[in-house]
Amino acid sequence: MKSQNTVLLSLGTNMGDKLENLQTCISVLHKTVATVIKVSNVYETPAWGFEGASFYNCAIAIHTHKSAQKLLNEIIKVEKKLGRIKTNSTQYESRCIDIDIIAFNDEIIESDTLNIPHLHVQNRKFVLFPLLDIAPKWKHPKQNQTISEMLISCEDTSEITTVGTLKNPINNLTLNQLNYIAIEGNIGAGKTTLATKIAEDCNGKPILERFADNPFLPKFYKDQNRYAFPLEMSFLADRYQQLSDDLAQFDLFKDFIVADYHIFKSQIFAKVTLQEDEFRLYKTMFDIMYKEMPKPDLYIYLYQNTDRLLANIKKRGRSYEQDISSNYLEKINQGYLEYIKSQNDINALIIDISELDFVKNQEDYIYILNEIQNKIN
Repeated sequence: MKSQNTVLLSLGTNMGDKLENLQTCISVLHKTVATVIKVSNVYETPAWGFEGASFYNCAIAIHTHKSAQKLLNEIIKVEKKLGRIKTNSTQYESRCIDIDIIAFNDEIIESDTLNIPHLHVQNRKFVLFPLLDIAPKWKHPKQNQTISEMLISCEDTSEITTVGTLKNPINNLTLNQLNYIAIEGNIGAGKTTLATKIAEDCNGKPILERFADNPFLPKFYKDQNRYAFPLEMSFLADRYQQLSDDLAQFDLFKDFIVADYHIFKSQIFAKVTLQEDEFRLYKTMFDIMYKEMPKPDLYIYLYQNTDRLLANIKKRGRSYEQDISSNYLEKINQGYLEYIKSQNDINALIIDISELDFVKNQEDYIYILNEIQNKIN
């Protein structure tokens, strides 16, 4: 799973309730465009390049899977939604909100619509001071200077004053109070994507299953009866070993851990794929290992209908998965739901994501985060 893009934005306003303008802008961006992970202090500076009311400025860091151009398009929509009316004037003007992309990872992007890093970042204190709050280690890929170094050489003599702070919407979540979350789902449900995204956004430690290394998996999809038992035993051994090793690296009372599986998934798949006598032998080994495994504080099951699962499997293009039947997926799903209902010692949350796309649609992702938060509350 590709990591998200880390983007630095500069926000400014010099009309109306300026603090409220910035706070509203952050909230709308977070709910509809990208996850806000850091928010700077608010700084007041004189209007730049024209006579007008002073500006309030801040900077935010966001996480997104969107491209730079797609992000720009959505930012323009947010500006319009918040009341900014762009004119044909080439002169600087007062504005209720102004959002500029300052940096997109460490990339240099030059096109008719985008220049990243922003062309004037090194010349403007009202951009540099907020950036120093949220990204002190960022280095301009063209100037080859840190923000502190650019501030030293900056010729902007404008007076700049700290005037307040803003709320970061991500801080409303208390997911990291749980210490250990396991996210599960059927094949193709998106559990790895969601686990990675939550870990990145909430400063967590991800534990991701090493599924691709199993030599029996392609063979199993061609001849299930022959390879089911060695496949399930090798998965059980590997999951037990990986969880034991990875969880040992972390403090289960201090770290926030997000895993895209838990060892009990092994029993669910085994029950579907193994013959009765094989399953009895398998379960003996499983019960021994399961007793030693730390239990998640919250177990999240992503339910997705079979048609969407098949579409996702086809889209990700793993050759050995292309012949998976809808019947097999339905059995796995039923196994998960029955297992969750039968367990009294796990704190479980089932989220139906059949109509959601939490990678493309930020509102869907926020919905999932809110569902988790509601469960915690």
